Amino acid sequence: MNDLNTLADKDAIRELLARYCFLLDGFRLGEFAALFTADGEWISRNSQATGPEGIERLLRGLVPEPAPGRRRKHFTANIVIELAGDSAKVVSNFLVVRDSETGPAIAVAGTYDDTVVRTKEGWKFKSRRLSHDIAGESGLNVKPG
Repeated sequence: MNDLNTLADKDAIRELLARYCFLLDGFRLGEFAALFTADGEWISRNSQATGPEGIERLLRGLVPEPAPGRRRKHFTANIVIELAGDSAKVVSNFLVVRDSETGPAIAVAGTYDDTVVRTKEGWKFKSRRLSHDIAGESGLNVKPG
């Protein structure tokens, strides 16, 4: 693979990670779930789901609709991409900031471990595993347990 193709693939994968954040923050969960392959997995400490329909259903129960005092913003950084033809391993850090009564608060920070694959629609998640390294007040609809 030549250097221009490598750069283009890495740029497209970074955009996939950014789209994930914008769609989740915008509560556009149908489009968000479409970022995953038909057998794609979303795995976190709270739950896991497989396939776009299952992922959308899970996130609709887990993520509150944006409302005053409940808005959140996801940020992804320190992205390392290891290309292997039509697939790639990606590791990155994430930070979620949310509204609180005293102003912006860190909700959670951690690491994404991803496998992404090239499809005819572009790069998609085959697997996205979230490790919550720093847990705060997430504002999610999670039962203590």
